[in-house]
Amino acid sequence: MDASLWNGAAGNTWVAAQDMLDRMYQPIEDLIVQTIPAEARRVLDVGCGTGSIAHAIARRLGPDGHCTGIDVSAPMLAAAAARGQPSNISYILDDAQQHVFEAASFDAIVSRFGLMFFDDPVAAFGNLRQAARERATLHAVVWRSPEENPFMTAAERSAADLLPGLPVRRPDEPGQFGLANRQRLQAILEQSGWRDIDIAPLDVACSFPENRLYQYLTQLGPVGRALQTADEHIRQQVAQAVRSGFEPYVHGDEVRFTAACWDIKATGPANL
Repeated sequence: MDASLWNGAAGNTWVAAQDMLDRMYQPIEDLIVQTIPAEARRVLDVGCGTGSIAHAIARRLGPDGHCTGIDVSAPMLAAAAARGQPSNISYILDDAQQHVFEAASFDAIVSRFGLMFFDDPVAAFGNLRQAARERATLHAVVWRSPEENPFMTAAERSAADLLPGLPVRRPDEPGQFGLANRQRLQAILEQSGWRDIDIAPLDVACSFPENRLYQYLTQLGPVGRALQTADEHIRQQVAQAVRSGFEPYVHGDEVRFTAACWDIKATGPANL
């Protein structure tokens, strides 16, 4: 996992856009939080980012429960702490693939778009499984393929001629679409010791205000990162081209798109 990216440009831009991103992905947050087992008392949120889900989980658990969020991004965790830190929330600044968790300490492990970046997914999911109690639940949402998510690649397609150095997305590499291959994802979960695996397609209607679109297309993702070092002329050209590429998604004062995801559910084995 490229921790330097999330502690630099990417982390800072996510913090700046956290309210927009929270709204955009609210339906997925609701799905994850609502499906936490009623009996769960300790929950781990992997790739917790700026803390929206961790806070929602803490509210659901109440004072007798506890949510732990883990992320590699110091700027994001600082933003999470700035939301306020009730006694039933704590944060860990570390890579969940390598962090030494207390064994068998969580009743549920959740993640919204936080599991696709591991350098060694089998080791990472195995480490999470070791942190899970017997029959603990895993519930995570990850992206399906770029082809099924044209909104997420619209900026790159629109800016390709103007920014020829944009990184190429390679199948199965760590990144947004790193777990898009269902068969590979199934194998990773099996090899890391999870059981009762269910991977189902999930299509989620997402939206955010149209007046935040310029921020989205010029600051986030590969195009946003490339524009940070581009001259003003290129920035203006790219912004115009990319804005045109997003036109099909603009509906009045809203931007709307469908997030094509995998909804992952699994349980820890009865005996590790």
